[in-house]
Amino acid sequence: MRPRPSEPPAACSARTAIVLALICSTIWLSGCARARGTPPSAPERPSGANCCEDVNGNGFPDQAELHSFDDRENFRRWFTWIAEMQFYQVSEAWNPEQRDCAGLVRFAMREALRRHDRAWLQRIGLVDGQVAADVRAYNLETGPLGEKLFRTDFGSFKQADLSAGTFSEYADGRTLKNYNCTFVSRERSQAKPGDLLFYYQPWVQHFPYHVMIFSGAAKSGGDSGGDWVVYHTGSSPSDSGRVKKVRLSTLDQHPDRRWRPLPTNPNFLGFYRLKILD
Repeated sequence: MRPRPSEPPAACSARTAIVLALICSTIWLSGCARARGTPPSAPERPSGANCCEDVNGNGFPDQAELHSFDDRENFRRWFTWIAEMQFYQVSEAWNPEQRDCAGLVRFAMREALRRHDRAWLQRIGLVDGQVAADVRAYNLETGPLGEKLFRTDFGSFKQADLSAGTFSEYADGRTLKNYNCTFVSRERSQAKPGDLLFYYQPWVQHFPYHVMIFSGAAKSGGDSGGDWVVYHTGSSPSDSGRVKKVRLSTLDQHPDRRWRPLPTNPNFLGFYRLKILD
C-alpha cells in the first residue's frame, strides 16, 4: 500500500492554531462562568470542632468563644440590656440568694446566651425583648459548657476540666476577674459595652472585689450619654441591696474616692473583657 503523503507544513500550522484556539477559548469561557456564578467559598476559619481545642490558651474551649463579629455584638446587646432591665424591675428568674454584684454578671451572661423566644420573655418577666438577634454559635442548652460557664482556676483548657470541677455555675468577683476576663485598660476610652469594671478593697474581709457592667449608651429610659454602668450594691444580712444605673461621669465625683473609676484611684483595677468575647 502506498504511503500517504505527509501534509505540507502550512496545513500542520493551521490545524495546530485551530486546536490551540479551541483550548484557550474553553479556558476563557470556564473562567467567565466562575466569575458570573457564585465565587468559590473562602477556607473556613478553624472553629475548634474538637471541644478540647484552646488555640489561644485562655482557658476556654474554642467552641465556647464567640468568634464572629455579629455574635459578639449581639451578645453585648443582650448582656447589657438584661442587666439594665434589673434596675427597672428585678426579674423573678434571678435567684434572690444570688443577688449581688457578681450575681448580676452571672445572671445577665447566662440569660444572654439563651434563645429569646416568647417563653423566655414570659419566664424572665419582660414584655418586649427584640433587642438583637440571638447568638448563633451556640446557646446555653447546646453549648460546650452548658450552665457551667465560669472557669475557676488558671491554665489552658483540657478535656478533663469538664469533669474536674474547673467550670462552675458560680463565680464571685475575684473568680470573674482572674479566670474569666482579660485586662483591657484603666482608661474608659478603650472600653466596649459589656466590659466589666473591677474594684478591690483589701480591708473588706469576705468580698474585697466589686464588679460593675459597662453598658455604654443606655438601653432604656431615654437617658443621654454613652458612659452608663449598671451594678448591684451587694447584700448583707440586714440589707438585700439593689441594682443601680449611673454614669461614669457621676461616679467620678463620688464622695468616697475609692469608688471613682479613675486611673489615679488605686482601688479601681480597670476595665476587663469576658474571655468569650476576646
